Amino acid sequence: MREEARLSERRACGLLRMHRGSCRYRRRERNDAALRTRLREIAGERPRFGYRRVHEMLRREQENGTAKWVVNHKRVYRIYREEGLAVRRKKCKRFRAAARVPLVLPTREDQLWTMDFTRDSLASGRPFRTLNLMDGFTREAPRIEVDTSLPGSRVVRMLEEVAQERGYPEAMQVDNGPEFISQAEDQWAYAHGVALNRAGPAGAECVHRKF
Repeated sequence: MREEARLSERRACGLLRMHRGSCRYRRRERNDAALRTRLREIAGERPRFGYRRVHEMLRREQENGTAKWVVNHKRVYRIYREEGLAVRRKKCKRFRAAARVPLVLPTREDQLWTMDFTRDSLASGRPFRTLNLMDGFTREAPRIEVDTSLPGSRVVRMLEEVAQERGYPEAMQVDNGPEFISQAEDQWAYAHGVALNRAGPAGAECVHRKF
């Protein structure tokens, strides 16, 4: 249009109602090979993480200086979809569990905490749950939380209360139940330098990942 009508860039963009920056934009080629490889590794280690949780892990690696890429959630989502890493749920199949790594036994108090849920019902038939926190070395239970509902935020609140009394552990052993994979618990553990050791998938849920 500029060549045919002999118009300046400003005049042509004004007639088309286009921003001059859009007219000058040139796509930059990016090498996403390393990022794609890292995405597949995270998806294999954390099969129930969506792209937002994966992006959070990549952002932490960037802050710690262990990664060279700078990514936003839109770029992660695009590559995540292109690689076919989106989690799909099916009733008939389960994903293959990864080989279990032997757990290193603790040698002192508050080195390793373990958490798990138990279920029961009242005389009226109303179900309730107990969240059992145990020290992996002394085998004592510093807290047993009981309620009809124990969401991830409640789990974090209990952990923080116990940590204020005993100090923060080096690691926690949990399974992949919905409360234990919540972003609130993950953020709490990351903020206080607590390693999360996951024992495996929750038995009540069935997840299938397409690669």
